[in-house]
Amino acid sequence: MRMLDWQNGQPYSARFGDVYFSRDSGLEEKQYVFLQGNRLAERFTLLPKGSALSIGETGFGTGLSFLCAWQLFDKVAPLRTSLDFFSVEKYPLDEEELSAALALWPELRPYADELMLRWRRRVPGWNRWSFAGGRVRLTLVIDDVTKALPETHGIDAWFLDGFSPGRNPEMWTQQIFHWITCASRAGATFATYTCAGVVRRGLEQAGFQVRKISGFGRKREMLQGELPGAPPVRPAPSTAIVIGGGVAGCTAASALTNRGLVVELLESQTLGAGASGNPIGILHARLSAGMNVLHRFVLASYGHALALLDEKLPVDDVMRSECGELQLSFSAEEARRIEKLAALDWPSHVFRPVDAVEASALAGIELSYGGLWFPGSGWLAPPQLCAALLGRQAITLYTGCTVKSLTPTSHGWRVQAEDRRKQAWSLEAEIVVVCTGYRVKSLPALANLPLTPVRGQLTLIPATPASQNLRTIVCGSGYLAPAVAGRHVVGATHRFNDTSINLNVSEHAENLSRLREISPVLHKLSDDVTQDTRQLEQLDGRASIRGSVPGAMPLVGELLPGLYTSLGHGTRGLITAGLSAESVAATACGQLLPLPLSVVNALSPARRISPAAPVSVKE
Repeated sequence: MRMLDWQNGQPYSARFGDVYFSRDSGLEEKQYVFLQGNRLAERFTLLPKGSALSIGETGFGTGLSFLCAWQLFDKVAPLRTSLDFFSVEKYPLDEEELSAALALWPELRPYADELMLRWRRRVPGWNRWSFAGGRVRLTLVIDDVTKALPETHGIDAWFLDGFSPGRNPEMWTQQIFHWITCASRAGATFATYTCAGVVRRGLEQAGFQVRKISGFGRKREMLQGELPGAPPVRPAPSTAIVIGGGVAGCTAASALTNRGLVVELLESQTLGAGASGNPIGILHARLSAGMNVLHRFVLASYGHALALLDEKLPVDDVMRSECGELQLSFSAEEARRIEKLAALDWPSHVFRPVDAVEASALAGIELSYGGLWFPGSGWLAPPQLCAALLGRQAITLYTGCTVKSLTPTSHGWRVQAEDRRKQAWSLEAEIVVVCTGYRVKSLPALANLPLTPVRGQLTLIPATPASQNLRTIVCGSGYLAPAVAGRHVVGATHRFNDTSINLNVSEHAENLSRLREISPVLHKLSDDVTQDTRQLEQLDGRASIRGSVPGAMPLVGELLPGLYTSLGHGTRGLITAGLSAESVAATACGQLLPLPLSVVNALSPARRISPAAPVSVKE
């Protein structure tokens, strides 16, 4: 269903029978009601270095309020400050609708263009996108406001903008006002174009001090107000040490640097080694229709990862391909999962169901099954992503450094390490983020974390004239990527509690055997290789060790005061590491979280350590 109609050249919602903004001037209305109504010019100007101001909005609509706030922040806010914008929208516009609406405001074109680049990455649920080098962050929740508001906290100013109370009463209930208060910091302000009595009384009952002021244009009055008290002052950290130079560590270092921290990154091998050293990794978002806490996290991470890659690793023939992924209904269990997901009727840019005929056309080779088509998915080179994440940022990188111990100090943490020549040295910082994968078990302070090593082996096979036609990633019980430089990547095996990285011929055979269920072309490719023992023994590949956690939910968050982890991403690290890094950085800096509180709590490492085996450190 189309969300946007037009009346006299202005955006209009037929669903609610209301305009998206004033017919006099939508831009001036937003600036007067929300920016001036919350005194944002003054508050932006006075932000201390290292701090952020958080805005909450009920009803994203065309995004005009967000762009106005960003433009003002861009003009007046000091350096080393940031803006968080949290908004809820149950009925988002599609790309064409949003572009047409924002074209009304050419003065906002640079900001609108950036929003449009992210918009095609939106997913149902929580979306976190960064702009202006990480200084501006948008958390867009595509869901019902009754589900979104109880899952956030830390708002400093509210834009109450959910169409008129008479036409959309569900956005203006007493329960909504209560949740707005609960999600606010002390001293939070609000502004709204309406002066309806139900809104004024509801906000007062929820704890706000409310007053009427002159409205915009033809509206005689509007409401503004604030909660009593002053927001708590929590100085943000200025220094950080990140341990681990894989994708998890590099995303964490980048997220912290974006917030102005001085970051030192320690890696025992080379940048992008270990499990992040595979020549190709795929973006595989395996979801469940039930959307439990794990799959809500994976979906949000998938949208975030695509937007992050757009920024850091452009599509090319060497480092990244947006070739799409086909998840095939190769078994009765997979067919049931896919059928339930297809019934959700999600936007087709996220995924859509396809039959075997269409799947074959998309793939470029004959496939035996239909399934789900993820057009935004693809493959990338993890080592190149690690390098791109650090880029030109002021991150000090130490390679060949093995961390021996972590010790709390009066001002943070001391990290004691050893270089390749066995020489000992130490660093200190206010916070430490551990991203070492399964190797965390070597640190006594973290040995009790529920992390298991899992060996995975990839197989590299030469492309044949037939397999060379493959254009997409195809996934059954294993996966095959399109040929790069004449070779396909096939993966991947799983061996729990195995830390060997030597190539194993039997695991090559196991990877190739999984191709037989996908396609007649790949069945022949598998047989041609596996029937020749000498050819099988000569195959190239790569084995690496990942960290696995019971339930597959990574260990992300604060473990002890000032000590954070981003561990246990398993096979999903290319998807989940980026949003995990945002969550760690936001928590450490006291900023708005990029995920629902229920998901943040489920990720927390401190909540998942047995009371019988507490984490301990020695002074």
